[in-house]
Amino acid sequence: MQDFDIVIGLEVHAELKTNSKVFCSCKNQFGQAPNTNCCPVCVGLPGALPVINKKAIELVIKAGLTMGCEINELAIFERKNYFYPDLAKAYQISQLVRPICLGGHIELKDKDVRLNRIHLEEDAGKLVHGTQAIGTLIDYNRGGVPLMELVTEPDITSADEAVEFLTKLRQKLIYAGVAECKMEQGGMRCDVNISVKPKGSDKLGQRTEMKNLNSFKSVYRAINYEANRQIEIIKNGGQIVQETRKWDDNHEKSISMRKKETSSDYRYFPDPDMLAVEIPREDVERIRKSLPLMPDQLKAKFINEYGLSEYESDILTKEKDLADYYNDVLSHYNQPKIVSNWILTEILNKVKDEESEEIKISPCDLAKILKLVEDKTVTRTNAKEMLTRVWENGEKVEALVKEFGGNVDEEALKTLVENIIKNNPKAVEDYKTSDTPEKVFRWFTGQVMKETRGKANAAKAEEYIRELLK
Repeated sequence: MQDFDIVIGLEVHAELKTNSKVFCSCKNQFGQAPNTNCCPVCVGLPGALPVINKKAIELVIKAGLTMGCEINELAIFERKNYFYPDLAKAYQISQLVRPICLGGHIELKDKDVRLNRIHLEEDAGKLVHGTQAIGTLIDYNRGGVPLMELVTEPDITSADEAVEFLTKLRQKLIYAGVAECKMEQGGMRCDVNISVKPKGSDKLGQRTEMKNLNSFKSVYRAINYEANRQIEIIKNGGQIVQETRKWDDNHEKSISMRKKETSSDYRYFPDPDMLAVEIPREDVERIRKSLPLMPDQLKAKFINEYGLSEYESDILTKEKDLADYYNDVLSHYNQPKIVSNWILTEILNKVKDEESEEIKISPCDLAKILKLVEDKTVTRTNAKEMLTRVWENGEKVEALVKEFGGNVDEEALKTLVENIIKNNPKAVEDYKTSDTPEKVFRWFTGQVMKETRGKANAAKAEEYIRELLK
């Protein structure tokens, strides 16, 4: 690719977080039995009329505000005519001339990627391909689900930048409460428009489009494959055909689907059943004031106000659920550095060992355990054991304090250390003659903690051991 520049534009679809569909009152709910969340409107029966979901409009506005978009005062819905086997009325209600949002950008590490627009449309149903005898079935549950489409300018120049952009976008939509972006459920999909041109040239090459990529890994692979495919064709004297291609992730290659349509092919015209939507400025300002902190803002807060490192802040803000959990623990125990340390080590290590990402201890219970450590009611070692018991068995912190609480007083601890050293002369000799005395030292410490069931002050125990082993 050294002699060529890659030019990429993305079209990203995200299903909005509403209770009902965009043009009817059917439930917007994933995973239901086929064709149970349907009505005459979303299956396109003659005479059925759409009504607009105000919440869906507000969520698109909210998304646009997080990305610095201009919000149109008047939004118009058009019919996009195309043969959709999974959209019964054979057209999609979408937006072209006056979308809800215009412009805006998303900041990457080294550049800003400009947005062209964000608009609202309806999702299609789902084709279920069976055996040859059964044929293809259609589930209309997804038909009519509110779908936000974001279109970028062709500012992206590599697969890495595309993935960084999608990661930032997904974070923003989740933090703002606009969409859940569950890619494995089709809740966020990406179309990639890609072309190549001689390095440094101002003239754009012919582009192709790859449809409905539903993972960051697929986007990364698809871009690199398609760029190399186009470069090879050009080097061999061929020409790129404008077309829509399908990405086959199993075989890691793209396959031609059809000649690429243009806007005129879709015969857009204003939907006669849909009134234009007026968007009052006071509604836009109300939505703007309701915006939560975005990941970059929250990260800056953790660094500047809480004294966390960039590394800690980056991990804590990567997923909204984890950032919310951290803040919830702080509301019960306001020690940002201590809470961060426990979450990044003990909590995330346990999550990593689980099949799900659920944190199985409440913020309140974790805060209780940390307070017990601070008050020296329990040792850190025993606090970890308490955390495990709450996590695995759902035991109550208050009950566990009776078992693990209380520290060994200093006189009793010193006596215990003396007895352990006195009763283990061989270990004492090994400590004095061994090439690895620290290993023996740790053995003595382990014996103390074992005898006290973790209740001993580890630092004091080590101090006494070193004194007596001189």
